[in-house]
Amino acid sequence: MGKRLCFLLLVVFSLSSFSSGAQSLQLGLLVYNGGGDWYANPTSLKNLAAFCNEQLHTHVSLTEAHAEVGSPDIFNLPFIHMTGHGRWALNDAEAKNLRKYLEGGGFLHIDDNYGLDPYVRPALKAVFPELELVELPFTHPIYHQKFNFNNGLPKVHEHDAKPPRGYGLIYKGRLVCFYSYETDLGDGWEDYDVHRDPPEKHLAALQMGANMIQYVFTVNGINKAIGTIE
Repeated sequence: MGKRLCFLLLVVFSLSSFSSGAQSLQLGLLVYNGGGDWYANPTSLKNLAAFCNEQLHTHVSLTEAHAEVGSPDIFNLPFIHMTGHGRWALNDAEAKNLRKYLEGGGFLHIDDNYGLDPYVRPALKAVFPELELVELPFTHPIYHQKFNFNNGLPKVHEHDAKPPRGYGLIYKGRLVCFYSYETDLGDGWEDYDVHRDPPEKHLAALQMGANMIQYVFTVNGINKAIGTIE
């Protein structure tokens, strides 16, 4: 059985787990090269998992898995989160591995923790040279799951005082990567004592994160993933 088919079966199993609670899911944190601080928000995924378990009635592990971008370990994780303040470099083998992961049904959320943006775009271009990051309209389903965000991403941290923007890579009709820019969702997910964000911003960040999780684990997403398996 090929790696991509095995991964599809993992995603389908994860979908069943998401809806039934029979097995705990685990969120992934991407470990990457280049010097960026991939470990920047140590409490964020734990809090997002707890929020999803409470609000979406999921069974997500409170301990995330760390997976190197060039490792086969990423194929064990249907959802992978990436953060940092800058310097992400991909070699050819890593780009190829990440592409296989995304083609096979995986989902990558990149959250600019301020300073990552100049590295995100060339890295993604190395993964999918034929694709362009596109800004998702506010009507996109990722903004309208359990919670409605009629104006797109919430603004968590000011950074350069620009409006928050959500970009996507769409491969064969499926959103495989969501890139949140000028918002800092991951900081918003962290423990209150880390950044002391206002409660409403902390809540909005968690709600948007829950929307992403719910969006990834839907029947439509799995059906579209099946179409990419060769």
